[in-house]
Amino acid sequence: MLEIKIHDGPARLGTYLELKTPGILRPNASLPFIEDEPMPYDVPKTLAEFSVQQTIQKARESKDNGVAVVHGSKYLELRIHCAQELEKLGNQVLMIANPEELIRRPRDLVNMAVNIREAVNPNSALYFPFVKTPFIPLLCYMGVDLFGDAACDFYAQLDLMMTPNAIYNLKEYNLYDFSLEELKDYNRNAMDFVLREIRENIKNGTLRNLVEERCCSHPEAMSALKILDRDYREFLDKYTPLF
Repeated sequence: MLEIKIHDGPARLGTYLELKTPGILRPNASLPFIEDEPMPYDVPKTLAEFSVQQTIQKARESKDNGVAVVHGSKYLELRIHCAQELEKLGNQVLMIANPEELIRRPRDLVNMAVNIREAVNPNSALYFPFVKTPFIPLLCYMGVDLFGDAACDFYAQLDLMMTPNAIYNLKEYNLYDFSLEELKDYNRNAMDFVLREIRENIKNGTLRNLVEERCCSHPEAMSALKILDRDYREFLDKYTPLF
């Protein structure tokens, strides 16, 4: 179970097992992935419903609890149903499927993150397995707790360098002459720094400032922040102290 220690807006500072959150989660034998039924993002509703039904059934048949995948494609009500049913089965880490597609769709990203966060237990952790570093502060601000570092190696294979503010193509911006392994390490360190920075900002009650700074560097992130402020003011106010 996720133990929440401090809120800064909807963002949560806490621990999951021995991991500080927000943090990087690497599933293992003691916290396995629960078998699911993968489905692309933009599909007819009948296919999305099949994916959700099969994912829930496989979770019922699983002997373990672990990282369960929240499917439902682009349909919010299916995502919420999937998340709640997986949680009822004892799974406390809920991985959001199709993360790359959501990052490209600011409105969907905000709607999914906020409504799933509100629909499940506060002590269940939301897990975003693939993410660009400039989006991490915003996702934490919306209540996402855990992240995967697969993007670090994936972008390194494409000769892309991750920084807190941007992703640089080293073929166009000759910043460093990295080997592949050096670039992987650099990207992992960049993600680690971003999460450390977020945790410290939550402690100091300054995460909103960091979110605005990071979103300014990425058009999709800035669009998502504007949608969040416009459409989910009550969600933000609920966790923001009055001075």
